[in-house]
Amino acid sequence: LLFVLGTVSCTLFLAVNGLYSASDDVIELTPTNFNKEVIQSESLWLVEFYAPWCGHCQRLTPEWKKAATALKGVVKVGAVDADKHQSLGGQYGVRGFPTIKIFGANKNKAEDYQGGRTSDAIVDAALSALRSLVKDRLSGRSGGYSSGKQSRESGGGDKKDVIELTDDSFDKNVINSDDVWMVEFYAPWCGHCKNLEPEWAAAATEVKEQTKGKVKLAAVDATVNQMLASRYGIRGFPTIKIFQKGEDPVDYDGGRTRSDIVARALDLFSDNAPPPELLEITSEDVLKNTCDAHQLCIISVLPHILDTGASGRNSYLDVMLKMAEKYKKKMWGWLWTEAGAQSDLESSLGIGGFGYPAMAAVNARKMKFALLKGSFSEQGINEFLRELSVGRGSTAPVGGGAFPKIHSVEPWDGKDGELPVEDDIDLSDVDLDDWDKDEL
Repeated sequence: LLFVLGTVSCTLFLAVNGLYSASDDVIELTPTNFNKEVIQSESLWLVEFYAPWCGHCQRLTPEWKKAATALKGVVKVGAVDADKHQSLGGQYGVRGFPTIKIFGANKNKAEDYQGGRTSDAIVDAALSALRSLVKDRLSGRSGGYSSGKQSRESGGGDKKDVIELTDDSFDKNVINSDDVWMVEFYAPWCGHCKNLEPEWAAAATEVKEQTKGKVKLAAVDATVNQMLASRYGIRGFPTIKIFQKGEDPVDYDGGRTRSDIVARALDLFSDNAPPPELLEITSEDVLKNTCDAHQLCIISVLPHILDTGASGRNSYLDVMLKMAEKYKKKMWGWLWTEAGAQSDLESSLGIGGFGYPAMAAVNARKMKFALLKGSFSEQGINEFLRELSVGRGSTAPVGGGAFPKIHSVEPWDGKDGELPVEDDIDLSDVDLDDWDKDEL
């Protein structure tokens, strides 16, 4: 069998083009239109971040459409294919699907929707949020929803969020900064620079808000700061360079519109986002929630703590964390358990009692898995995951066609294991002479 997990999303896009169409009352949102439709809007928005392959999302779709129709003209209801637009999902901390956010008065502080997945529950939550928004306006607390409107009316020329850099200030701000910098080198007399200026300024404000300042937009007058212009070989204007800690600067060669600049900044932001959490399987909920919400869940079975001690176990966990970081844009779930703690799960994944450490990649929607055949090392796991990501590798059905019973266990305390205490044997009642005679 070919392992097609890595290509599932592509084939589904071709088949259904996401879960919503133009004929629905659900508004499709993308990095290109999100700021204009949602952030700069004075309406209340409910936004679902989904993936086409996610079973929970597919079940929510008819309820979400029904709620959108009921709320038409009252509350805006949108949807983001966050598998396709990972930068937008990453920007709002989306780690599983579906995630629903409420964008109220202050569009920069979206709230998580925690209610039920029926159209009635969704509509009730929307009307409750709407009531709060209207009462806030009545009492004069208008929130931050009008800021985008003001910057548009001023022609986007407010440069308050563009950081001006000089020969003297550049190194201490940019070099060794943990943040990502997009730096425009310009000349005051340059017509192309003047055209770019309002777009750069508007993008700077949006990027600051959406990345919480982790991606910064700056400008250098290269006619004044000739040392910098010479150091970075600036020959034409405007030249935009991207600076990231520990890496050589690279040229930005994308479009010159606000949306183009913002889209690249959000990609840089998601590249630098933290890796997914690595969770120990301590209950059925941990396994189900992780595997149901992600396209793939990577499950490792590590040797018993008495076999490795804490240092040995931590070295295995470090390898997993490095791989989770490397493949974080795939939005996979990452889990581990100790050998023997979930023996039914091991058996269902063809691990079953030997060969630790072991690793399986599970597609919970198809209930199929692939097993790591190489070494449990960065190189071995990287080759395994790379094969998965391009849709290669052999798979097998999960034993029994579903996850087996998961036992609730205490999480690892981070310490070396202790041998079980054995009862002392009292030899005073044993007649050793009789025992010797019997043996003879």
